[in-house]
Amino acid sequence: MMRYLLFLTTIAPLVIAKHYSKSVAKVTSVPGAAGGNGTACTATEYAQITSVVKSCKNIVLDNISAPASSTIDLKALQTGSTVTFSGTTSFGKTSDNGFDPIVIGGTDITITGADGHVIDGNGPAYWDGQGSNGGVAKPDHFIVLKDMTNSHISNLNIRNWPVHCFDITGANGLTITGLTLDNSAGDASNSASGGKAAAHNSDGFDISGSTNVVLANTVVKNQDDCVAVTSGTNITVTGMTCFGGHGLSIGSVGGKSDNTVSGITFSDSTVTDSDNGCRIKTNSGKTGTVENILYQNIVLSGITTYGIDVQQDYLNGGPTGDPTNGVKISGVTFSNVTGTATSRGTNYYVLCGSSSCSDFKFTDVAITGGGTASTCNFPSTGCPS
Repeated sequence: MMRYLLFLTTIAPLVIAKHYSKSVAKVTSVPGAAGGNGTACTATEYAQITSVVKSCKNIVLDNISAPASSTIDLKALQTGSTVTFSGTTSFGKTSDNGFDPIVIGGTDITITGADGHVIDGNGPAYWDGQGSNGGVAKPDHFIVLKDMTNSHISNLNIRNWPVHCFDITGANGLTITGLTLDNSAGDASNSASGGKAAAHNSDGFDISGSTNVVLANTVVKNQDDCVAVTSGTNITVTGMTCFGGHGLSIGSVGGKSDNTVSGITFSDSTVTDSDNGCRIKTNSGKTGTVENILYQNIVLSGITTYGIDVQQDYLNGGPTGDPTNGVKISGVTFSNVTGTATSRGTNYYVLCGSSSCSDFKFTDVAITGGGTASTCNFPSTGCPS
């Protein structure tokens, strides 16, 4: 009997504690923490995330390792929640084009990162130089922001995403600031990429169907669009530092569920060692509207294809050279856009469809160095001098 009592009072609690310690989130009191009562719930394992999202408004995700086919699902965050990524967030390999490693939604949400954290998308496990155009199956979107309202995302360090990084849809009143996106490890070729950069289609931010969005003071090192707005209204992109990709883009527009882009500002940004600088692309044979677009105070350097590029012949497989006029482009201003293209680049290229472009303004625009002659079929005065 004494042995049984000894087991119950000493050994059994240790066995039970060991059994459950891996599934119970840590709850700590944090003075002044968001969430009203100052209590923070820290998940240290993937299996704990669902419970902390349900029960807490101040959440820390600490050194989370998400298994294969396991989304960090933050769609059901309580209104007013704060989520802090801490340590290293990592992911098992999931060979599925439709898999989203991180999904976030909600109202009055704050997403941020602790000092020294990193979110690593395990890109080298997928990179084959083809991105979403073929090759091995790979998650097409790394972080999906869906229907976020009056929310803030700041101070995240993200690296090595498989294909596109941020997919932002249905946002209203979203501010993103102070992020570092580094996919530069994908610049080099690997055994699967045939001598090309291993990472491909690695857009930093794809924004669609959203309004009142601010993206500011963010660094993007990648192999495709730094930012691409394909639909939406009243969007400001400012203070960007873009390396190695395809620049600051509108489009491609046309042939999608929403084909209106209106009131977009790109300002006070740099684009370095990239294919393009400022780019508007509409899809061949499709319809839509692009209006009230401002590129202001943009500095370009080392542009290898086009400094300023407006094309109405876009296809993902390559431009056709034959512009169409189904997408109307109007009210486009390039102000104080300056810098250099390389000897194999072109300073300016504008290819509009018949009567589909109107009201273009070029003020204090000066791009030099391109070794291929500029061509602009609109406006009638030609390319900026």
